[in-house]
Amino acid sequence: RGAAGKVPVFGMLERAGKVVVEVVPDVKEKTLMGLITKTIEPGSLTYSDGFSSHSSLIVNGYKHVRIDHDKEFTNGKAHINSIESFWAYAKERLAKYHGISPLKLYLYLKELEFRFNNRQAVDLFELINSQLVKLLRCYG
Repeated sequence: RGAAGKVPVFGMLERAGKVVVEVVPDVKEKTLMGLITKTIEPGSLTYSDGFSSHSSLIVNGYKHVRIDHDKEFTNGKAHINSIESFWAYAKERLAKYHGISPLKLYLYLKELEFRFNNRQAVDLFELINSQLVKLLRCYG
């Protein structure tokens, strides 16, 4: 997809729900379907762009609607604007770093995932602090 030399990432977003993003070794069908089947319940309605790695969604028990961006960006309720919104959010926040080490990209993405999934929180600092306290209790 024209990303030579770049680290591939994959994201899924539930409508009006949470996003899940992962750094992936490649964007082959087997790799992406492994993440999809771990994250999305079979039988769920999925929307994707025309990327060929999404071809086996139906075979794996998912209802699947493709949005061909060469022709349209939405078709009624069928769109992928939600995940595109997350990628715009992520790119805007990562642009200031002028490149991120591939070794640290996962951490940056997970921070953005957390912030996006908790964007309605009244006090993000307090939420992060409470999560750290829970983590310390588990390992302390």
